[in-house]
Order: sequence, then C-alpha cells, then structure tokens
Amino acid sequence: MQFWFEFASTYSYPAALRVESLARQQGISLEWKAFLLGPIFQTQGWNDSPFNLFPVQGRYMWRDLERICADLELPFRRPSRFPRHSVLAARIACRFAAEPWLPDFVRAVFRANFAEDRDIAQPAVLEQCLDTLGLPGITLLEQAQATDSKALLRARTEQAMALEIFGAPTFIVNGEVFWGNDRLESALAWAVQRMATVKP
Repeated sequence: MQFWFEFASTYSYPAALRVESLARQQGISLEWKAFLLGPIFQTQGWNDSPFNLFPVQGRYMWRDLERICADLELPFRRPSRFPRHSVLAARIACRFAAEPWLPDFVRAVFRANFAEDRDIAQPAVLEQCLDTLGLPGITLLEQAQATDSKALLRARTEQAMALEIFGAPTFIVNGEVFWGNDRLESALAWAVQRMATVKP
C-alpha cells in the first residue's frame, strides 16, 4: 500500500501516526510517499488551502480534527500558522524514502507541526527532529537541499498529479485510490482482500 502524505495536511497527521502499526497488524507492506499539495491546488486555481479559502469548511475541519485526535488519544494543538511551508521536510522524506528511520522522522515532523505548534519550515526544527532520532541532522539537511533532492520532490509531486491525487492523505492499493484519514481502514481491508485472492 502506498501512503501519500503532505506535512502541512491536517488529516495526514492522524493517518501518519497510525498507518504503520495498522498495516503491520494486517501484514501489509507500506510505501511512504511525501509530496506537495500546493502545485496541485494551483492547477485548480487555488493559492491557499481550501480550509482557508472556505472558512465554514475550515472551521468544521479544525473541530473534526480535534475530535479525531481526542478519540485516538493523540496530542493536538492547532498550529498558529496554517498551512506551514513543508518543502524542506518533503525533500528530506523523498531523498531518504528507503531509510528505516523515515517513518519515525515523518511522525516527528507531524508532531512538531500539529502537537507542538513548531514551525516545520525552519531548518532548525527539522534538524532537531533528526537529531532526536540519533541522526546527523545538519548533514542530512544539506543533502536534502541538493539539486537532485529537489528534483526528486518535483518528480514525486508530478507523479501524484499523474495518479490524479487531489488531497492528502491518499492511500493507493493496486491502483485503487482511497482519500482521507477515514478511508485508511478501507484501504487496508482492500489490500488484505487483494492479498488473499493472489495466494495459491
């Protein structure tokens, strides 16, 4: 199963914190796919998050996210700035997508943004997220800002567009698309069903 997420995406937060354990329980392999929603929104004529462009929808979303986090017993603090610039965090996630520490880094960044109200656009915040995992934060940040790392993120976002992904989180199972944190269980059930049908 592919897990497409955006670090600035509100509903990606609870999804990111629970997807790995749920997938593991079902025996489903997981691919973490960081991308940017901004370019996708721009193709629709939006220069901001729809939750800012449509205030009624935004007010509902924040209250809904509060309820979701309370139900899941996840810490939540509404960010003082929304959405936050997530390009550098996404470049790190793309550059080091195959590293075993990536899921922990992703969760650390989401917690920084949505539980601690820290500015994930700041390299120092991301460096600390890496350092707390016992990683060389400064070195990894430098690598993430290299030309090839920038190209990786651009290609990933273009891939998301080609797959007709329009929001985050999105889960893809054998070409089947499930959009939203509330569709995570459905995506996993679909993956289990497909896995059962291919077994001899």
